[in-house]
Amino acid sequence: MIRVAAVGDLHYDRHCRGRWAHEFELLNESADLFLMAGDLTQIGTAEEMEALASDLRHCSIPKVAVLGNHDLETDLQDTVTDILEKAGVVVLEGEALELDIAGEALGIAGTMGFGGGFWGASAAEFGEPEMKNFTIRTRRMTASLETALRSLQTKYRIVLMHYSPIRETLVGEPPEIFPFLGSFHFANAVDAIGANYIFHAHAHRGKEMGSTPGGIPVRNVALPVIREPYRIYSLGDEGTLV
Repeated sequence: MIRVAAVGDLHYDRHCRGRWAHEFELLNESADLFLMAGDLTQIGTAEEMEALASDLRHCSIPKVAVLGNHDLETDLQDTVTDILEKAGVVVLEGEALELDIAGEALGIAGTMGFGGGFWGASAAEFGEPEMKNFTIRTRRMTASLETALRSLQTKYRIVLMHYSPIRETLVGEPPEIFPFLGSFHFANAVDAIGANYIFHAHAHRGKEMGSTPGGIPVRNVALPVIREPYRIYSLGDEGTLV
């Protein structure tokens, strides 16, 4: 059994150094893998990410992250990614990572994701250039996720995102903003290829549990949803959550 700790929307600012250092250190005994689903900072400054990186250095298990929209606000994504990587975090964007966890081969495909909406209320690549570019970004990020997921040759496969791939875990947010919280294209891609489950964040007022149309479990691990510095999930021998 593989123990996966996950959280998103930590929203560290420069005053947060030390906030979760003890809790992250406890993961060394209680989990096998730590996933972070974006919005790790408030506005993506080096100072904010350094505060988080300082706390993450207390955690020695494998750590994997994607960035979120807040982490891109200051346009320093290369800088904040470098800071995370120096703290031992692998940052994915349209990429895959294979790990040996407790003697089992586990793969992670990661992307920040993007918006666009869901069946019956989704953006289309039509009209103004701005609308076309919005939709093209979603399709491009979906394609990179597909490529990453297909490359995994592991027993277990996890998808890590910031934006949501399904509507179900957004319930509680105003329906009017659903198109800005995720896109069904990502769920379709994962269903077509297969994975054991998907972690995302971004929807602070959403709910934790859902599944893709193909039945793949989805977990919204935004801090305001799970209300703790991470939640630990167990991946059973058959690849199911227990």
